[in-house]
Amino acid sequence: MDDILKIKAENEELKNINLVRSDLISISAHQLRTSLSASKWILKMFLDKDLGDITSEQENLLNKAYESTERMIMLTNEMITLNHTEDKILSFNFQDVDLVELLEQTIFEFYGESHKKEIELIFLKPSSILNKVSVDKEMIRVVFQNLVENSIKYSNIHGKVVISISQNEDEIDLSVRDTGITISNDDQKHIFEKFYRTENAKQKDAIGSGLGLYTTKKIVENHKGKIWFESDEKGTTFFITLPLNN
Repeated sequence: MDDILKIKAENEELKNINLVRSDLISISAHQLRTSLSASKWILKMFLDKDLGDITSEQENLLNKAYESTERMIMLTNEMITLNHTEDKILSFNFQDVDLVELLEQTIFEFYGESHKKEIELIFLKPSSILNKVSVDKEMIRVVFQNLVENSIKYSNIHGKVVISISQNEDEIDLSVRDTGITISNDDQKHIFEKFYRTENAKQKDAIGSGLGLYTTKKIVENHKGKIWFESDEKGTTFFITLPLNN
């Protein structure tokens, strides 16, 4: 009996430690993101010459600093999202959301990047109105962002990224297809693992945390949905299904 009480007490202590750890990560990550964002906009002011002319050498160095800051903000955002997704599903804020509208908003964020990289971004909008779905809007936005961003990041120049969304009787189906690098058979079984990055992904883009797809899978599964992919020499397609009734 004493042993059982001791185990219960230890479990409770571990839960409290975990909550403190989670809070510390969130607070630190948010503070870091705020400081990085402030630095980013100061650098942007210099690059836009709001504070006076700069030399080409200064502009080159400032651009490198700006890009590094952007990457750090991205990694910090992933830390915050990952920390939240470790919580139970009850912590998610479910509400009825128009997924087509949310997807359109997300795609719009990437038009500038896709244009600069000469990648055609295509949204196959459904011909009929889809039912609203009960989801955590910001978490599903992260899912959309991760999939679209990855497809652009790992596509080849003059490639295409095609996004489609549709509805059947009991679920919403989403696909994001690119004409980029192939995921090998050996890599496929690891692709959703935490911190995992394939070698050809590292060659295509050296900066990355390996948290994006891991986080995406956790969010989808917390919505009782499914995520999988198909990859061949023509590119990779990620598929997601989300139930209409959670």
